[in-house]
Parts: sequence; structure tokens; C-alpha cells
Amino acid sequence: MKKIEAIIKPFKLEEVKEALAAVGVQGMTVTEVKGFGRQKGHTEIYRGSEYTVDFLPKVKVDVIVEDDQAAAVAQAIVKSANTGKIGDGKVFISTIEEAIRIRTGETGSAAVAVN
Repeated sequence: MKKIEAIIKPFKLEEVKEALAAVGVQGMTVTEVKGFGRQKGHTEIYRGSEYTVDFLPKVKVDVIVEDDQAAAVAQAIVKSANTGKIGDGKVFISTIEEAIRIRTGETGSAAVAVN
């Protein structure tokens, strides 16, 4: 199994969700996060005072899929989250050693399958 973590711009979440559904992803975890890469934040003026916003709002999407689905899922995320501008995000793919469904004790692929 593979874990695909994608850090994307918040307004792209709906497009990414639709793209993942189109390639057969049935479940995901979405977390609101903050961070920066090359963007390095930006400065804003509030009530006459300038301040730096270092951490920009992003959304992290976590998906667990079978090994043979990983490339298609990652490509769907990249294609749907791309704006062509700095700060589009990143996709990370890592190996999952084991998964256990707490309620039933199912392990492996059965634990992450949506029944």
C-alpha cells in the first residue's frame, strides 16, 4: 500500500476531490495546514502597520491506495491542483507497512477498503 500526501491550495480542494473520485479513490483525509516553501509568505498592511505572513494556508490531502493505483492517483492530484503559479504545492508518496481497522481488527488492504 502507498500513502499519498498532497499539500495544495485550499481553493483547489474540490477539483482534487472530483479528480480522485474519477480514478476510483473512495476515502481520504483532509486537514487544514499552514506552511511555506519558495513563496516565503508575503507582507500585508493592517491598520497602518505592515506585518509578514510567513505561513500560508494550505490543505493536506491524505489517501491510502494499492501500489498499482499510486501513480494514477498522484497524477490526478497534480493535474487537478495545478495553476501554474508558485505555491501550487507538493505530492509525497510513501510506503505503508500495515493498516488496521480499529472497529473490526481487519488488516492490510481490507482495513482501508470502503465497504
